[in-house]
Amino acid sequence: MDFSWIPNAISLMRIFLIAPIILLFVYGEFGWALALFVIASLSDGLDGYIAKKYDWNTRLGAFLDPAGDKLLVAWSFGTLAFLGQIPVWLAVIVILRDVLIVAGSFMYHYLVRRLEGDPTVISKLNTGLEFAFLIAVMSKAGFGWPDDITITVLGAAVLVTVVISGYDYVSNWIRSARSQG
Repeated sequence: MDFSWIPNAISLMRIFLIAPIILLFVYGEFGWALALFVIASLSDGLDGYIAKKYDWNTRLGAFLDPAGDKLLVAWSFGTLAFLGQIPVWLAVIVILRDVLIVAGSFMYHYLVRRLEGDPTVISKLNTGLEFAFLIAVMSKAGFGWPDDITITVLGAAVLVTVVISGYDYVSNWIRSARSQG
C-alpha cells in the first residue's frame, strides 16, 4: 500500500487549522488557539521528516509545506496585530518578507530557471522563532505567562532573522540569476 500521500495530508491539515485558530483568536479563546497552533507547528516538522525519511517528496508537497507555514504565520501575525496582541509594525515586516519570498520565488522560477532546494538554515531558524513568538504571545494572552521581556526578546529575534533571511533569499536569487546569464 502506498502511503506517500501522508506528508501532503499533514500539510493540508495545517492549512485547514488556520481558520479555527483565527476564529479562536477573534473570540478571545487563546488557550484553545494555542493548542491548535502547537499542533499546526509540530506538523510542520513532522511532514518534512516523514517525506525525507521515506522519500515521499512530491512537487505538491514542495508547494504545500511552505505555503502552510507562510499562511499560518501571516494570518496569525495579522490577526494578533489587529487584536492588539503584537505590534502592527512587526506583523507588517513579517508578512512583507513572506510576500517578498513568494513573489521572488515565482519570478525566479519563471524568469530564470526552475526553483528547487531546501530552505536555508536562517530561514528555518526564522520560522522556528516566529512559531515560538506566536506561542508565547498566545500563552501570555491566555494564561498570563511568559513575562513581557521574554516576548520582547523573542520579537526582537524574529525581527533580526526576518531581515537576515529576507536578505539571504534575495541575494542568493540575484547571485544565481547573474550566473545563469
